[in-house]
Amino acid sequence: MELDVVTALFLGGLALNEEAVRRLGAAGHPDLRISHGFVVQHVVDGPRSVGELAERMGVTQQAASKAVGELERLGYLERRPDPADARVRRVGLSPRGDEAVARTREIRAGLEAELAELLGAQRVAQLKDTAWEVLEWTGGAAAVRARRVPSIRGEAPAGPDGYAGRTSSATG
Repeated sequence: MELDVVTALFLGGLALNEEAVRRLGAAGHPDLRISHGFVVQHVVDGPRSVGELAERMGVTQQAASKAVGELERLGYLERRPDPADARVRRVGLSPRGDEAVARTREIRAGLEAELAELLGAQRVAQLKDTAWEVLEWTGGAAAVRARRVPSIRGEAPAGPDGYAGRTSSATG
């Protein structure tokens, strides 16, 4: 079957991300979904207010609060008083959230090493370079570098159904 490059890249990435989420589940985080990664990316570098999260995610404060609440109930995020203003609560990673981010990074590195074993390190390096060139060309690289990758248009960042199931990296 012949696939166009857009479909092939999308489906290849989808399959790799499904495997990453499967491995993350097996590593003790079965409740994480792709939608959670769209929230977690904004607190990896430090706590933020729900208002800041909403702005960065491009959603309402209500939607951001709902997403945070879910991750808080699952034990991945926690709210803390802002040191400068106790009326403001900041959302940050909990120890379980930190562990999930670290585990996700290990899993992704492992997948990349497996690909290098299968395809050769040079081909994997070329694939990564090509993917970055595509991101630059499409205007998505800046969002990736700034950890401001939006959810897929038309999908809630952390809706009750998740985001097309468990189909991408959950964190970090």
